[in-house]
Amino acid sequence: MAENEQSTTNNQQRATNNQKQLKLSGLEPLVVTSDSNFINIGERTNVTGSRRFLRLIKEENYDEALEVARAQVEGGAQIIDVNMDEGMLDGVNAMTTFLNLIAAEPDIARVPVMIDSSKWEIIEAGLKVVQGKGVVNSISLKEGEEEFIHRAKQIKRYGAAVIVMAFDEDGQADSYERRIEICKRSYDVLVETVKFPPQDIIFDPNIFPVATGMEEHRQNAVDFFRATQWIRENLPHAHVSGGVSNVSFSFRGNNTVREAMNAAFLYHGIKHGMTMGIVNPEMLEVYDEIPKDLLEYVEDVLLDRRDDATERLLDFAETVKNNGKSDEKKVLEWRSGELQERITHSLVKGVLEFIEDDAEEARQSVEKPIEVIEVFLMNGMNVVGDLFGSGKMFLPQVVKSARVMKKAVAYLLPFIEAEKTDDSRSAGKILMATVKGDVHDIGKNIVSVVLSCNNYEIVDLGVMVPPEKIIQTAKDEQVDVIGLSGLITPSLDEMVYLAKELEKLGLSIPVMIGGATTSRAHTAVKIAPEYSKTVVHVNDASRAVNVAGSLINPKLKEDYGIALRAEYDKLREGFLNRSRQKNFLSIEQARANKLSLDWDEYTPSKPDFIGVKQVEIELEDLREYLDWTPFFRSWELHGKYPAILTDKVVGEQASKLFAEATDMLNRIIDEKWLTAKGILGIFPANQVDDDDIQLYDEDGAELNKFLTLRQQSQKTKGAPNIALADFIAPKDSGKQDYMGAFCVTTGFGVDEISDQYIKDLDDYNSIMIKALADRLAEAFAEYLHEKVRKDIWGYASDEKLTNAELIKESYKGIRPAPGYPACPDHLEKKVIWEVLDVENEIGVKLTEGIAMWPASSVSGYYFAHPKSRYFGLGKIKKDQVEDYAKRRNISIEEATKWLNPNIAD
Repeated sequence: MAENEQSTTNNQQRATNNQKQLKLSGLEPLVVTSDSNFINIGERTNVTGSRRFLRLIKEENYDEALEVARAQVEGGAQIIDVNMDEGMLDGVNAMTTFLNLIAAEPDIARVPVMIDSSKWEIIEAGLKVVQGKGVVNSISLKEGEEEFIHRAKQIKRYGAAVIVMAFDEDGQADSYERRIEICKRSYDVLVETVKFPPQDIIFDPNIFPVATGMEEHRQNAVDFFRATQWIRENLPHAHVSGGVSNVSFSFRGNNTVREAMNAAFLYHGIKHGMTMGIVNPEMLEVYDEIPKDLLEYVEDVLLDRRDDATERLLDFAETVKNNGKSDEKKVLEWRSGELQERITHSLVKGVLEFIEDDAEEARQSVEKPIEVIEVFLMNGMNVVGDLFGSGKMFLPQVVKSARVMKKAVAYLLPFIEAEKTDDSRSAGKILMATVKGDVHDIGKNIVSVVLSCNNYEIVDLGVMVPPEKIIQTAKDEQVDVIGLSGLITPSLDEMVYLAKELEKLGLSIPVMIGGATTSRAHTAVKIAPEYSKTVVHVNDASRAVNVAGSLINPKLKEDYGIALRAEYDKLREGFLNRSRQKNFLSIEQARANKLSLDWDEYTPSKPDFIGVKQVEIELEDLREYLDWTPFFRSWELHGKYPAILTDKVVGEQASKLFAEATDMLNRIIDEKWLTAKGILGIFPANQVDDDDIQLYDEDGAELNKFLTLRQQSQKTKGAPNIALADFIAPKDSGKQDYMGAFCVTTGFGVDEISDQYIKDLDDYNSIMIKALADRLAEAFAEYLHEKVRKDIWGYASDEKLTNAELIKESYKGIRPAPGYPACPDHLEKKVIWEVLDVENEIGVKLTEGIAMWPASSVSGYYFAHPKSRYFGLGKIKKDQVEDYAKRRNISIEEATKWLNPNIAD
C-alpha cells in the first residue's frame, strides 16, 4: 500500500505542478494532463495513409467515408486525423465538405479533429469549419521564423492547438541534439513572440525507422525517447506526439515483428513522456503479450543495447515471419510458483479455483488473518490496478479479479471475526448512490468494483436514493467521499439539490459525479458553484481510483481541491461566455423557420391497425436483433462488433467476454429467466399550434397531446429549426396523419438474479445479467419497430434489411425516445403511459424522476414520414422554456428542472 500511495502522490504532485492543461474538444471535451492515459489518434481518415479512404473521397462517396471516421471513434480513437493532401483532389473543398459532414454526426463529432496538411490553404479551410477545438498538423521552422510566426498567429486566432515538427531551415532533426535545439527554439518563439498558450503546443520530434542496416540510424528510437523526456522536463506544459508505425518500417511484410516493435516503442515512448500519437491498432501488440524472446531482440534494437542488435533481429524475424504466435501450453505451471505469485496470478487472471487454498496457506504463514488481506491480496490487487491503469488489463478482467478477491475475503472473514478485528485498514470509505428517481446502476457498480479492487471500502445505497438518506448515511458512516450516479436528465437536478443541501449543513465531504447524462461542463457550471468543497466529474472507471486518492490523501486533497475549483471556475466562465456569444432566435423566429415539408404532395400511410395492443414474444426471437457494440462499450471495450472480436488490442478479451455473455444469454433464454413484454399504440394525429401533436381515437375524439421542443440556434445556409412535430401533417393541411407510441421491457426478474449473484460474491455476473437485459430490451424495441413498419402499420411492407442495416437505422421512419437529443423532456413519458396505460397493462412504472422501472425498458414514438430524421435539439432560450411551461400548464421552475441542461441562458 505504501508504494501505491507514493505513486499516487507523485502523480498528483505532477498534476498540481502542471495546471495548464491541453484542452481539446469536439462535442465533448478532451483534457490532456500529465496523468492522462496515452491519447490515441486515429489515422485512417487520411488520404495519404489509407487507400480506401482516398478512393472514397475521390469518388465523393462521403457516406462511406463517414463510416471510416465512425469506425475510428468506435475503435477507441480519441482524436481523428483528417488529411486531404493528394494531387488529384481539391483539398480545400474535400476538407470543408468532410468536416461539415462530421459536424452533423454526433457520434463522430464528439471527438476533436486533427487538421493534417502540408498546405496552409487546406489547414485554414479546416479551421474555418471544424467543430470545437482541434489540432493543426503541422507547422515548423523550415521556411524561416517569419513564416512560422505568421502561421502560428493565425492558428492562435482560430483557437486551435498545434503540432510542431522538429524541422528548420537546415532540414529535419535527425539527432538528439538537433531535436532539442529546434524544439527549444520553436517553443521560445511561440511562447515569447506569438504568446501561444504553451499547453497548446505539441511537438513531433520525428520518429524514424530503426534496424535499417545503416549505422547512423541506430540511435533513432533512443534519440526520440531522450528528446521526448527533455521536452517534457524543459519546455513547460508542452506535449509530445508522433507517428508510431514509422519506427518499424524496415519490417514491412512481417506483421509479427512490426506489431511487437510498435508496441515496445510506444511503451518506452510513454514512459519517457509521450502523451499522444498516431497509431494503427491493427499494427500494435499488447506489450505484456509479446513473446519474451522477440521482445528482447526488439528492445535490443530500440534501445541500441548491442552492436549486433539489427543482425540478430533480422535473423530472428525470419523464424517468426508469417508464423504468428505459438500456442501457449495449457498447463498449470504457475501453481509451482511462490505463494504471492500464485495469489497474484489468480487475481490478475480471474481464477477462482485455487484462491481459498492459497488464502489458507497464506493465513498459516502470518500472525493475524487480516494480514492476508493487507499483504498478499492487496499486493495482487495493486498489480491489477497498475495493469488496468496502464491499459494492459480491461474492465471485464478487473471485475473478475474483484470476484476472486471477494471469495478470498469471504473465506478469511470468520477467522478475522474470531479475533475481533472488524476490517482491514482500507484506503478510504466511499458512499455510492444512484440519485432519487433514477434506477440505472451498471456504471455505478463498475466504478464500485474498480474502487474496491484498490482497497476502498464501498457503502452502496443502490438506486433511487433520496438526498436525505445519502446525507444521513454519509454522516453516520463517516465516509471520505460521496459518489453520485445518474443516467437520466432529472438526475442532474437531484445532484444540484444535494450539493445545496451539503452546503446548507456545513459538511465538507468531497463529491464525485458520474453517469451518462453528466459531464465535466455541467458539473462545473451547475453543481460545483452550489458547494464550497470539492466536486469533481469522473468520466470513466479507470479515472476513479486516482481521483479518489487525490480527494482522500491528506497530503494532496487541499491542493487538489484548490486546483480543481480554479479549473472549474475557468471552465464555467468560458462556457457561459460561449453561450452568451452564440446567436439564438426567439421562439417565434424559430417557428417561422420551421422545417417545411410539401404536405400537398404527401399522402400519409393509413395504418392497418389503429388502437392499443400488447405484444409478448419469446426471447429467442430477439437474438438476431441484438446490437452487441453497446454491450462491449458498457464494459469499456470500445470497438464495433464483430470487428472488436479480432481487434489486435482488445480482441482476446472481447472474445472471452462475448463467449461468456453468449453462455449467459443461452441460459436466460433456455431457462426463461426473463420475459419480453411490450405494448404499442397507433393513433390518428395532426400537428397543432406549431410544436404540438394532437392524438385522436378512431372516431376522431381528441386524446392527449405530445409537446415537442424546437431548435433555437441560428442556422446557416438556410437550414431549418426543427421540432419533431414538423414530421406530422398540420391540421390545416386537410391530411389525416398518424403517430405511434410504445414501451417494451425485458427487465422483470433482473434485479433478483443480480442480487443473488451479489450474495454469491459475483459482481461480474451481476453486471453481466443487467447488461444483457439492457441489450434484450433494445433488441425488443428494434424487433417491434420492424413489425410496426412491415405489418402492424404496414407503411414499409416490402422492407428487407439485414440486422446490420437495422442497427444503422437504414429504414423508413424513426422511433425517437423521451430523454434523447431530439426530445430531451422526460415528461413526455407520462403521455405515453397515459395513452397506452403502460403500468396497468405491462407493469412498467415511472419513478419520481420519470425513469422507467424495471431499468431494462425502452419507450418512444413512431413517425412514418419518409423525411423524418433524428436530430439534436441543442440549447434553447428561456422564452421557449416559459412558452413550454405555459403549454404544459406547469410552473417555469418545474419546466426549468426538466430542461435544465438544454437552457442556454
